[in-house]
Amino acid sequence: MKISYNWLKQFIKTDKTPQELSLILTDIGLEVESLETVQPVVGGLEGLVVGHVLTCVQHPNADRLRVTTVDVAGAEPLQIVCGAPNVSAGQKVVVAVVGTTVHPNEGEPFKINKSKIRGEASEGMICAEDEIGLGASHAGIMVLPEETLVGIPAKQYFKLEDDYLYEIGLTPNRADAASHLGVARDLAAYFRTQIQLPDISLFQAPENADLVKVEVEDTLACPRYSSLSITGVTVAPSPEWLQDKLKVIGIRPVNNIVDITNYVLHDLGQPLHAFDADQIKGNVIKVKKCAEGTPFITLDGVERKLSAEDLMICDAEKPLCIAGVFGGQGSGVSGSTVNVFLESAYFNSVSVRKTSKRFALKTDASFRFERGTDPEITVYALKRAALLIQEIAGGTIASAVSDIYPQEIKPFNVDVTYANINKLIGAQIPSEEIKSIITALGITVATETTERLQLRVPSFKVDVTRECDITEEVLRIYGYNNIEIPSKINASLSYIAKPNKEQTQHFVADMLSANGYLEILCNSLTKGAYSKKPEEAVQILNPLSSDLNVMRQELLMPALESVAYNLNRKSADIKFYEFGKTYHLINEKYVERPRLLLVLSGAVQSEQWNQKISPVSFYNLKSAVDAVIGRMGISNYQSEELSDENFAFGLKYFRGDKAIVSFGAVNAADKKKADIDKDVYYADFDWDLLLDIVRKNKIINKEIPKFPAVRRDLSMLVDTAVTFDDLKTIAFKTDKKLIRSVQVFDVYVGDKLPEGKKSYALNFTLQDDEQTLTDKQIDSVMQKIIYNLAQTAKAEVRK
Repeated sequence: MKISYNWLKQFIKTDKTPQELSLILTDIGLEVESLETVQPVVGGLEGLVVGHVLTCVQHPNADRLRVTTVDVAGAEPLQIVCGAPNVSAGQKVVVAVVGTTVHPNEGEPFKINKSKIRGEASEGMICAEDEIGLGASHAGIMVLPEETLVGIPAKQYFKLEDDYLYEIGLTPNRADAASHLGVARDLAAYFRTQIQLPDISLFQAPENADLVKVEVEDTLACPRYSSLSITGVTVAPSPEWLQDKLKVIGIRPVNNIVDITNYVLHDLGQPLHAFDADQIKGNVIKVKKCAEGTPFITLDGVERKLSAEDLMICDAEKPLCIAGVFGGQGSGVSGSTVNVFLESAYFNSVSVRKTSKRFALKTDASFRFERGTDPEITVYALKRAALLIQEIAGGTIASAVSDIYPQEIKPFNVDVTYANINKLIGAQIPSEEIKSIITALGITVATETTERLQLRVPSFKVDVTRECDITEEVLRIYGYNNIEIPSKINASLSYIAKPNKEQTQHFVADMLSANGYLEILCNSLTKGAYSKKPEEAVQILNPLSSDLNVMRQELLMPALESVAYNLNRKSADIKFYEFGKTYHLINEKYVERPRLLLVLSGAVQSEQWNQKISPVSFYNLKSAVDAVIGRMGISNYQSEELSDENFAFGLKYFRGDKAIVSFGAVNAADKKKADIDKDVYYADFDWDLLLDIVRKNKIINKEIPKFPAVRRDLSMLVDTAVTFDDLKTIAFKTDKKLIRSVQVFDVYVGDKLPEGKKSYALNFTLQDDEQTLTDKQIDSVMQKIIYNLAQTAKAEVRK
């Protein structure tokens, strides 16, 4: 929200600088996010002064130039070369002295330097109005009245005053501060001074004149509707002062009528709407709800279908305006408008919020109505705007104020005790100070005792309804910084089970993201057709559609929909991960299972000039799976090939009878359901099991080995049914002390080998923590390994 410093000073007198006021506003709960200086013209006429031309003679070396001497109230007159045809002795002019930066209407700013022009010294510039941003004329220099004082700043002569713009981060509960008046109220409470409201005592209206009849059919959605008619207006550009006010806060001036409604909105916080009275059919305004699906064209030219819940401002034939949100096409003020019907209403905040959200329309008016406006200010704001229209647009107030207010909205009654206020604040504030702050905020004390106050909260404080709200108001004005931090703080330590679930998830997610994976978040609702175990499907009682009628039983199908979405938009290189839950109905009980999903498709890397495109493979996925498990410190697990309907092929890592992760290629049936014709690989982790394994893992610290490791290689023929895991297990059973690792570095299957055979090349790493291994020890272990491989796996070692 934008607030003008000079505008604020119309409500409250203060000698505080803009910077000091910025700190005060933040201290009392209106956080100033930025403070910007706003100048009425670019450069603010800094460095420009009024000068008196003492002499003016022809330049000896140029026909179109004059050499002048100009008094600027300095130590000596300045010699200035000037090319303006209208310069002459005796004139009062605007002078840019040496060192001044001039900001012309066109072109870049430039600095005035002492120079020579055609051989004559020049110590400044006599300015035309377009050269300093004050106008468009370049016919000659500006000539000021004779009585103008020499040496005064041009900024002072033209009465230009810098303004300062506050950007305030308004919290949703501070609807009362959504205007200059609202901010000034808080400052007045802080300074313990009075607000100076604009005078409306000159307002006069004819009695019983009823040019437009008003009927409010829905008084719940519109508890108060105030209006009047103004005739004989002249729609034209606003005066400069009004345009400047709006420009400072970022509002584009439109015309005098619209500008006045915007001015009052930001001045008092009350939205207004000006209708072209001649466009109101039947001279009647009806505040009502229209039939479902009624078409309505808004000011932006878009046709929208109304809901039966949308409150509308209508005439005898058609809707004119979405109440509190947006005007309709043709209903507002235009250049041909002569008669105006002015609306100042109080609309139900919930009604406006729902309508605004339904149409995705956010306006300055809806911003305030959604949060709650002051029902007691409608008539005052109406009169304020009417007087401005009468003054600026030349209109005549032609009707009495129509004020439909069937059920008065009364102030909130709130009981508070000094003890509870001090307890919530955490400090002992004197009772008189508390009471002084409360009354300074405009809250009335109905009754009081030495311990308790019964308060009546004014209607503009829509969010102050409880004792804790009153406490917050007191604390804001008293000052958060005035509450001392205690020297002693009592705290209790809370035990968090290890591992920390959130922390573990974060560091796995960080690792995946660092390796190019993108996190996705898919809908937990999905199609019933995706359920591979219909008897376990969790059905939705009131499904939004047939596509969202069950809870997902696996993360795969929603993820494949995301893959298809990206492929259809030419984003083919996919690396996704998702932490999510699956949902099951087992033995009439609902079960949630946390899972981690990885999905790969497309190329390993995007196309590069120095390398060929390499498509992702099962081994890229395996590398990511191993990285996740390794990051969690899990090493002791078994693996086997998958026989799972979800995979075309793949592997499973498991402990005991529980699968830690299953991973491989997505089968053709699932790809067809998602309309995908590319290879897709995915991994499905049991996240709860992973955390349980991590929980049971013991951290063992070891010294760096003092003695070297030794590597030995073996090449062997084995049956094709024998796996590397089988060979690895045999090796570790042979010697658990010296064998540290077993790795495969080559696999060969081909016609040069006997049928049913394959070749493995393994390397074995041996190490002793207590001594350097001898050849005899190494040979002994290797011979045992060869023997056991031959006996158990029928391996033939190739020499």
